[in-house]
Amino acid sequence: MTTTLRRPTPAATPEPASAGRSPWERRALTVLLLSTAVAYLCNLDANRWANSFYAAAAQAGAVSWKALFFGSADAANSITVDKPAAGLWPMDLFVQAFGLNSWTLLIPQVLLGVAAVALLWATVRRPFGPVAGLLAGAVLAVTPVAALMFRYDHPDALLVLLLIAACWAMTRAVEDGRWRWLLLCGALVGFGVLTKQLQALLVVPGLAITYLIAGPPRLRTRIAQLFAAGGATIAAAGWWIAAAGLWPVDSRPYFGGSSNNSIWELTFWHDGLGRLTGAEGGSPGSGGDMAGFWGQSGITRLFEPAQGGQIAWLLPAALILLVAGIILCARAARTDSRRAALLMWGGWLLVTGLVFSGMRGIFHAYYTVALAPAIAALTGAGVTMLWSHRERLWVRPVAAATLAATTATAWMLLSRSTDFVPWLRWTVLLTGIAVAIGLLPRTSRRASLALATAACLIGVAGPVAYSADTLATAHSGPVPSAGPRLPASSGAEPAGAGESPQISAPSEDLTVLLNRDGLAYTWIAATVGSDRAATYQLATQLPVLAVGGFSGGDPSPTLDRFRNRVAAGEIHYFIGGADRAAGQDSAARITAWVEQHFTAQTVDGVPIYDLTTPR
Repeated sequence: MTTTLRRPTPAATPEPASAGRSPWERRALTVLLLSTAVAYLCNLDANRWANSFYAAAAQAGAVSWKALFFGSADAANSITVDKPAAGLWPMDLFVQAFGLNSWTLLIPQVLLGVAAVALLWATVRRPFGPVAGLLAGAVLAVTPVAALMFRYDHPDALLVLLLIAACWAMTRAVEDGRWRWLLLCGALVGFGVLTKQLQALLVVPGLAITYLIAGPPRLRTRIAQLFAAGGATIAAAGWWIAAAGLWPVDSRPYFGGSSNNSIWELTFWHDGLGRLTGAEGGSPGSGGDMAGFWGQSGITRLFEPAQGGQIAWLLPAALILLVAGIILCARAARTDSRRAALLMWGGWLLVTGLVFSGMRGIFHAYYTVALAPAIAALTGAGVTMLWSHRERLWVRPVAAATLAATTATAWMLLSRSTDFVPWLRWTVLLTGIAVAIGLLPRTSRRASLALATAACLIGVAGPVAYSADTLATAHSGPVPSAGPRLPASSGAEPAGAGESPQISAPSEDLTVLLNRDGLAYTWIAATVGSDRAATYQLATQLPVLAVGGFSGGDPSPTLDRFRNRVAAGEIHYFIGGADRAAGQDSAARITAWVEQHFTAQTVDGVPIYDLTTPR
């Protein structure tokens, strides 16, 4: 009697990165990138200025190199935005080259998004092969918060691209252990710091652990290389921070968001540790736990209504696939590129996710775009690894559990907005259950492929629907949110899905008045708060001084400095009508001084004070 032994499916053997791409991969990549670009460009101008706060800063940077360097809110350099300047530079240069409109502001963000999808494909492809890379790129492209932020004038789009690029450099370093890749990785993270401060450093633990474990050289060399990478990070970020900090105070703008005009405080406190503790300065209601204002901190925060529809669709799947992938690589060599990649993306996801969940300070749902590349990479890598090891006894139940968790998550998220494509949640639920059951028994290759394809389509059905709604809907204001608006009973932010209203554009009569003799003044007007100042600045394309910075709480300018500027004839008008609660301390004193010494005229309901004609 003879016994026929069934040969197990071989372990995944990714196509070497140096090998030429096959025709089908080139076609698939072309379709992915073109469809991403076309989708992100559709209805783009509906967002108009998007966040006028950053749009005005881009306008300022387009006409003043000094404003471009510092990230000033106006071309006369009174105050900066509350971030470093690098996140504005792509928009500054586009507006400088092509003029100011919504397209020149937002097309750079779209290009950054398409580049992020392409670079994620290239990074995941190296250890896991072309299918994994394409899946990862597609998942990133259809993640709702990515579809939002790659069409918005916030610094997050550039940050995401830079962090993916750092992971690409680390992937190369794990392959050959060359110093240049470690230095490039560190420099890219450092430039990320210049984009959105210390948030860029959340990927560093995952990168460091990955190379410490999987780097080819001996341990002593690996440690030295990591220190060198840290030095590159400090150099790439430190040159600008040092230049800004050492610049003479009287010839530079005030650092918005800081309480003492210090770039160091802005970097390490307002945009750093203060976000974790809830005691950052310059923010409304800062001090203490801000759970009631920014959402409840805790391990389930990413699944709450405000955040869930943005990012949580494939989060459980990514975590399950991360664990499964590590187990499948258990017997691999120390330098195995697949395990290294899993550690890198898993470290990114876990550290960033836990920090976002636990931070007690300012937190907005759109911050979660920083999680999208890690979730997408782990999904693409994990799915292909499970497929390659599908003959193992435990792999099919894990695949079924992954789909079941994804189905349950989609059901929960879609149930929060029952009026939005009401049939979709039932379709996802019923097909998800059926396909999860179908994944359990061993089937033919063709049947397994059909089930795997169905599972992938079920997994992205909810994100695709939310992204489509995001692309079709106009978004504006400082706190945008992807997907449909949620009812107040769901626990979402008061505006529904986190959207914040933007101050309406000034009337034609008011714009004409502000433009009158505008070139004769350093600032055509001053008003409390950067949002109000930005609205008038974008309408006139001339500098407007934002008293008190973003929320009116920054001590810039002081009353004495403001009076001196008025006496020197540098400011033409003061625009009143700001909510008294918005202006605190210095802004309140300036407003009271203007009201006491100048007479208001009302233009289309807005009180205007001519600062050249005192009472």
